Amino acid sequence: MKELKVKLTFTEPILGTSPANPEIYREFIGSKSPDAATVEEEVSALGADAVAEKAMTVFPRTEDGTPFLYDYQIKGFFKDTCGGLRKVKGTASEKIKAYKKEIDKLIFPEPRVIPLEFDGPIGECQRPLRAQTAQGERISLAMSEEIPAGATCEFRVVCLCDDHEKAVQEWLDYGRYSGIGQWRNSGKGRFTWEELQ
Repeated sequence: MKELKVKLTFTEPILGTSPANPEIYREFIGSKSPDAATVEEEVSALGADAVAEKAMTVFPRTEDGTPFLYDYQIKGFFKDTCGGLRKVKGTASEKIKAYKKEIDKLIFPEPRVIPLEFDGPIGECQRPLRAQTAQGERISLAMSEEIPAGATCEFRVVCLCDDHEKAVQEWLDYGRYSGIGQWRNSGKGRFTWEELQ
């Protein structure tokens, strides 16, 4: 078993991913989760009463109001990144068969709540969303909370198989190309990382 202690430094602003409307969130999470306690924990962490815009995505907050990422967002980044890097010859990701299952069962970011440290206020990012539908092009507006570039977070990654350590480092390196959070394909949420002792 290997444990990496890492610090991410966001080189681009990071956008919130949780709906500000707690009822939307409760219904969606409730339909996906068999554990009612988890639903209540995640809904209460949003603090959505303070956000008036129902369509906005926000960051969940700790009791003292600090925005944070959940551990599963890091795990989701690992799965998305591994899926892409599997096509690159010579990568550690190329060798992982059934990569989603391996990441789910053998690689664990900790703790569950990963606070984001930053200076300055939380801003907003508005952007158009375009979709091609049977009725023609549809355009809508998306809005998210935005934490500025320079924000940091620290967490551990536990690898139950020693040979996954290289893959995790590879995925973290990929953060300079594709980040965490909403609109990551535009460059939002990109980061660099360092290993802590």
